[in-house]
This record gives sequence, structure tokens and C-alpha cells, in this order.
Amino acid sequence: MSNVIIEPGTRLSGRYRLEERVSDSGGSTLWKAIDEILARAVAVRTFDTDFPRITEVVTAARAASRLTDPRLTQVFDADDSGEQAYVVSEWAAGESLEDMLRRAPLEPGRAATLLYEAAEAITAAHTAGLAHLRLTPRDLLWTNGGTVKLLGVGVDAVLADVHTDDDALQDVRALGRMLYASVTAHWPGDPASSSLPAAPEADGAPRAARQVQAGVPPALDAIICRALGLALPNGQEPLATPAELAAALKGVPRTPLPLFAGPAVGPPPAVVPRPSRPTRPAHPPQTRTTPVSTTARAEPPPPARSQHAPPGYGGPPAGPTLAGRRVGAEGGRSGLNRPLLALAAAAATVIVGVSAWALGGGGGDDPGGTTGRTKPPVTDTTQRPTARKLPISAARGTYQNRIGQHPDETIVRTSGAIHDGKDGTVWSSQTYNSPDFGRLLRGLGVVLDMGGPVTIDRIVLNVPGGGAGGALEVRVGDQDSRDLMQKIDDRRTSSGTFQINPGQVVRGRYVMLWFSELPPTNKAQISEVTVYGSRN
Repeated sequence: MSNVIIEPGTRLSGRYRLEERVSDSGGSTLWKAIDEILARAVAVRTFDTDFPRITEVVTAARAASRLTDPRLTQVFDADDSGEQAYVVSEWAAGESLEDMLRRAPLEPGRAATLLYEAAEAITAAHTAGLAHLRLTPRDLLWTNGGTVKLLGVGVDAVLADVHTDDDALQDVRALGRMLYASVTAHWPGDPASSSLPAAPEADGAPRAARQVQAGVPPALDAIICRALGLALPNGQEPLATPAELAAALKGVPRTPLPLFAGPAVGPPPAVVPRPSRPTRPAHPPQTRTTPVSTTARAEPPPPARSQHAPPGYGGPPAGPTLAGRRVGAEGGRSGLNRPLLALAAAAATVIVGVSAWALGGGGGDDPGGTTGRTKPPVTDTTQRPTARKLPISAARGTYQNRIGQHPDETIVRTSGAIHDGKDGTVWSSQTYNSPDFGRLLRGLGVVLDMGGPVTIDRIVLNVPGGGAGGALEVRVGDQDSRDLMQKIDDRRTSSGTFQINPGQVVRGRYVMLWFSELPPTNKAQISEVTVYGSRN
């Protein structure tokens, strides 16, 4: 094999154009490249001419190409017959578990779901006769398309010349360390394997996850200890395979992951207290309902959905309220009978009449018969408070891929520009060959994390001239998944500064700006976004 100069722009086999050097390690180099025949991004690994295990790596890559689990990166090509040996695999764009944990620990239900998916994927690899042996938080990816992806199965161990007598045990211990890190944001393994803070120890072993991070459920803490091979006081056996870990995690509460977003981080959300009386009727609800005047008492906003609950579940069923008590579909089962409801409704009607009479100038203290007031005396508790500029904690580019197409990494790389306070910097997509994203994507956008629940009064956007004419959808929600967010506006972008006015009280933690169609320039662009409102 002759010496070949490998640099950006080099083409391998006449089709793989190397674009960006990602990393160098032990005599091999990982590149981001373009498969020019299929017009998609790929990962290409090349080797120094004196790399000692080229044949072994190519053989392992060919074996890994037969893996079919979608949670494992797919190997597309491997060749060592020419001047330059290489391995071509799927380019997975997203955020690694390590990057997520630099911000905060994951909510336990999300952590359990991620590692359940990873354990199942590794189990599938073991069934096919392959292992990983070098799993770290850097190898678990939450993709921009909303899927779990494990990197390096079958290949990384050969690259590093790692061997073991028990592949299953080594991989389950690594998964256990990743689960520990997910709920604590501390790494209980070799410091060289992760940049996370080291896990605190006692007697040479990591302290239990519950001792490091409050809110870790006892059942999940026990599974972590079993996966790490730590002694348990109740005599439970350590877990010996990834399949055993997957089975154990299947039995604990797991939070469904959103479709097109990274997992939620931070401490567990506040638990919505249970109502003092059962809210589900014992019999089918009657079609006849008792009207209750909302003028008599403004209805409070619904409770925020707990991240522990599955999508679509918003807590206890909502219903009209009266004097702070819930009114059920069946009057006799709500704690208030129909006669009392009728009396309350009549009283509310009287209040409305008196209010209208007073507004019309009758019987007031004003001798002239008019007060000049324009607002009714009844306070509307849903009225927006004074709006102010709200800080944006983070921004993340997101897109919905068409099957088999490549991602748009420009929206991920430039996401910070959308809230940096500088009109000269621009969040943008790459340039496509048509407004429908060249048939490569279904849509793309950016998610703004407000750092906590907020009430939104208005959203101001500054768009460069080239960004005008795109089909923009604005959504708000408590979860950063487009399907779980409320759409508050749908319009064409215009150049310069324009404003989104919801026209109603809108609350949530996340704001999504989503393009379903690009501007005529075939490139989405927003230079700055400012959100006005108040903290909840």
C-alpha cells in the first residue's frame, strides 16, 4: 500500500469526498464526507499506512454491516484492496449523552428509556456475534431525527485492540456506568473515558446514585447497582448481560422520548397533587350539564403536564370550577348538588346584571351619571401581566428527515446566533435546490429553551432580506416536541423586524420556529429572536 496524501477534498473510490477531519486516534482518522453518488453525508475512517490492524478493522466493519438494528450505526462500505483502506458508515448528527449531561442530569424516566434502548441495541449486536467493549457517554447519541444511535459497535474494539473473556459482562458494566451518569451527571468509570466530573466514592466504589442526586427512584438505583456489579443488601444478583439490563429497565417507569428533540434535562418536575375526591365517574357521564358562569369566578389555568406522564396526558381530567371546588359531569358525585349549582348560577347572573348596570352609569357615586371607566370591575385572572424581555437559555436546531436522506447540520451549528443579541449574526439552514428542501427534509427549525415555564406576550423576529417568503410556523409548549406543542401562528416571513402576537394567554417552556417551506432563496434565515412575557 503506497503513501497517499489524505486531506479535505480527497476522493476515495471516486465517490467519497472527504470534507472535514473529525478526529485522529491511534493511527486512524475519522472524516465527515459526502457520498457523491447517493448525495448524502457519511462518516469515513482512513488509516495511516503503518496502522497495524487494517485487515482486522475492515473485516470487523464488514461483519458490522450485517447488523440490522436501527439503533446501531450502519456500515455502508469497507475496502482495503486499494492504495487507501477505508471504512464508510452512517453519519449520525445529534447530541451525545455526554454533551447532554454537561448541562444537568436527565430526568430518571428519560434516563431509563435511553439506556433501555441502548441495552436492547447492544443485545441485538451480541446476538449477531459482535460487541462494543468501549462504551462511554460519547457513544450514545440522541439524533436530530429523534432516535437513539450507538456508535462504533463491532469496530471500535478492534481499532483499540481491546479484548475480553466476557463480552456481555464488559458491555453491561459500561451500560451501567452510562445509566449512573445519566441520573447524576457524574462518571463512575475511567476518567479518560469521559469529561464528566468523577463520581464520589466510598471504600473504593462509587456512591449510590441516590446519594449523589436527589430524586432517583429506589428501583432504578437498585438496577444501577446491579449493572455496576455492586453489592446489594437485599441479596439481589448483579446483572451479567445487556439483555438482563434491558429486562430490568422494562419493569421501571420510563418516560416516552419526544419525536424530534433531545431528552429533557434537569431535576424531576413537581408532582401534581391528586384531587381529594375521585375524578373519574363510576358511570358514563350524562349528556346534560349544568352551566356555570365563568364571570363569577375565573377558571384557573390547567396544571403543567408532568414529564413523568406519557404524551397526551395532562394530569387529572379538567372541569369547570366553582369557589375553588371541581364540578364533575355528574352533579351528585362532585361534592356539589344540582340545586346548589343552580343557586350559584343565579347569583352569578345577578352579579353580571349589576355589573352591567353600574357600567351603564346607574346608581353610582358619580353625580354626573358617568364615571368614564372602560373596564369591568370583575378581575380577569387570565390577563397577561406586564411583559418584559425574557432571557433565552439555549437554542437548538432541529429538522425532520426524509428516510435515507442526509441531515442539515448548519441549523445546529448556527443555533446560538439566533439569541446572541447581534443582528449581524444569522441562524440559517444550508442552501437547498428548491423551497421544499430539495426533497431531502420535511421541515426544519429551531427550538428556544426559555429555561422554565413562561407566559408569552409576543415574539419579535428580525429576518435578513434573503429570509423573506418562507412558510413559518410558531409553536409553544412544555415539551420540546413539535407534535406536543400548541401552534400559535402560521405565516410567511418578511424581511426586517416583524412580530408574532398570540392574541391569547400562551404558556410554556419551549418556543419552536418551524419552516415547512423555504424562502425563494432556498435558505432559511433568522438573525435574532426576542421573546417578551413573564416568568410563571
